[in-house]
Amino acid sequence: MNRHTKPSKLVPVALLLATASVALAGCSYATSPATGRQFLSPVSEAQENQIGAEEHPKILAEFGGAYSEKPNLNAYVNQLGQTVAQNAERKDVQYTFTVLNTEEINAFALPGGYVYITRGLLTLANNEAEVAGVLGHEIGHVNARHTAERMGQAQQASILSTLGVAAATLLGGETGGQLASGVAQEGSAVYLGTHSQAQEFEADSLGVRYLSKASYDPQAMATFLESLNDETTLEAGLAGGSTEVDSFTQMKQSHPRTPDRVQKAIAEANVPVANPQINRDRFLQQIDGMLWGPDPRDGVVKGSAFIHPGLKFAFDAPKGMKLQNSPDAVMGQGNNAAMIFDLASPAPTGSLAQYISSQWQEGATISDVQSFQVNGMEAATGIAKGSINNTPVAIRMVAIRQSAKTVYRFLYATPPDSFNAADKSFLASAQSFREISAADAAGYTPKRIRVITVRAGDTVASLAQQMQVDDAPADWFRVLNRLGANAQLEAGQKVKIIVSGNGQLSALPDDRLAEEVAQAQP
Repeated sequence: MNRHTKPSKLVPVALLLATASVALAGCSYATSPATGRQFLSPVSEAQENQIGAEEHPKILAEFGGAYSEKPNLNAYVNQLGQTVAQNAERKDVQYTFTVLNTEEINAFALPGGYVYITRGLLTLANNEAEVAGVLGHEIGHVNARHTAERMGQAQQASILSTLGVAAATLLGGETGGQLASGVAQEGSAVYLGTHSQAQEFEADSLGVRYLSKASYDPQAMATFLESLNDETTLEAGLAGGSTEVDSFTQMKQSHPRTPDRVQKAIAEANVPVANPQINRDRFLQQIDGMLWGPDPRDGVVKGSAFIHPGLKFAFDAPKGMKLQNSPDAVMGQGNNAAMIFDLASPAPTGSLAQYISSQWQEGATISDVQSFQVNGMEAATGIAKGSINNTPVAIRMVAIRQSAKTVYRFLYATPPDSFNAADKSFLASAQSFREISAADAAGYTPKRIRVITVRAGDTVASLAQQMQVDDAPADWFRVLNRLGANAQLEAGQKVKIIVSGNGQLSALPDDRLAEEVAQAQP
């Protein structure tokens, strides 16, 4: 979460699209410029441009903004996307390609040519053709007007008219909507936000066409999916074998594709490429030094703990609850309970007991309000009742004042019959809120991708020893470099490793990095 961000609803992409200020009239027949296929839609191509322009700032706010640390990387991705888009059918679209500063592995597009790719996805890719393939797939969605088609389907099903209340409310206030929105993302939002398999296949076919015309190897679309599958398997194993929808599987959930379907799309596209390019070394040069994993400036999720080195605080979630950080808040779900942690804005000036009683959720009935201390800081708590998607819940509310201008809030919700058993863990979680020292904060340095050259005698095992990751360094090394179980390294080969540090050579563990950079200097 960011220090100065006002708490707001955590709105999924589909909800953003559905609530754009474009006035949606009745559906009429539209034609896909890419395929000639007709469908019903409430929006014109001009309205698509308006939707994209209106929602672009919201997407940036929701996903941590553009990744600005490496301006050349953003320029590189934009140039790559423009090259692929030149081969698309629609000439009325002005494309904007953005690298988002999030560890999530994902890519998506808004109407009007706004295409997004995350730095998490760039971490997993192994060559330029794979990134071009991802961008081509998203350009395919834009040219086929899949979002316009989905909006037509939604309107026919009367979903658009109910999206404003689909997440219901909790207590009737903004925080209630925020929590309900996060908990409900796997309901109507997933229905609206997930392309159908037919649309995914159509986008793959179009992406193959654009990719091939740009002289890239279309097989790159399949090899990236292999890396995605390997990463998902590794993450699930490290999480204890869970295969539930999670932040690290979002791309697989929103893009239901398989390598065999990509192969079918390649065969049906039938666009021969004389000298297919992959440009591995050029791509690796661009991502060298890029952040890997969470950006410590926005806080770090480490198991059940959340640590914010910049703001120098930490807390522990209730046991069994999985945390997900966002620019606005930290969300948690698990064990039939949910939580949200955010910053009160504006900060209350009176007592926190008064704030809990009547100001946090105006008009709500709050009981059992108590003042207490959390590690020397003023705090207050209360209990309320509400509902999420028409399901009754009991809520524990806690506010903690870290300074005169800074008040943090915890909100925990669970069904009423589970509340007494869970409330002890809720209070323990809130009471774990603590300030951390500058020395402790300094220990959470960013992790980065570094590209090194394999030397004679190097093995997966020896290079994995340089991987500064918490678990399974050899497995991560293989996944990041798409190396099979029996793959061997070759001298001169470029590979990715993960290191800790601020990006300066003095902070890196391998002296060969300094050598290679020195040799590259003009």
